[in-house]
Amino acid sequence: MRAFLSAAALCALAGAAHAHATFEVSEAAVNTTYKAVLRVPHGCDGEATLKVRVRIPEGMIAVKPQPKAGWTLETMTGPYARPYTLWGSEVTEGVLEIVWTGELLDAHYDEFIFRGRLTDALPVGETLYFPTVQECATKAERWIEIPAAGQKADDLAYPAPGILLLPAAHSH
Repeated sequence: MRAFLSAAALCALAGAAHAHATFEVSEAAVNTTYKAVLRVPHGCDGEATLKVRVRIPEGMIAVKPQPKAGWTLETMTGPYARPYTLWGSEVTEGVLEIVWTGELLDAHYDEFIFRGRLTDALPVGETLYFPTVQECATKAERWIEIPAAGQKADDLAYPAPGILLLPAAHSH
C-alpha cells in the first residue's frame, strides 16, 4: 500500500510539473466576441514568471487585452493576412501579440485576459490555437505546439492553448 501511494504521489507531482496554460472557456462560436481567460498555473521549474506572451491567430480581430495591476502591458500590431469586416467596416490590421511583463511567483496562479472577435472566416469544428510563452529569469515554458492532422493536443508536451470553434448562433 505504501508503494502504491508513493507512485500515485509521484504521478500527481509529474502532472503538476507539466500543467498546461489553458483557457477557462475552451469553446466559442464564430462570428462572436470571445473573452479569453488564459490560466497560468506555475512558473518555470521553480522560477517566477516575468513575462507572458500570447500570439493572436489569424481570424481573431479587434483584440483588446485587459491590463493587470502591477504588470506592464504591450501589444504588437500589424497587418492581417486578409481584410475582415467588423460592424460594416473593413479592417486590415490589428493586435497580433500581447505581452504582459511583471512577476508571478512559481507558487502562485494567475489569469491573463483579453477579448476579440472570432470572424466567420474561421473553420467551424476545428480548434484555434494561441501560442503562448512564459518567460522566466533563465528559462521559459513554451506552450506553442499545435497538433498535426490526426494528433491530439494531449499527445504534446507543450500544447498551445486553444478553443474549439462552434457554429455561429442564429438570431430571429
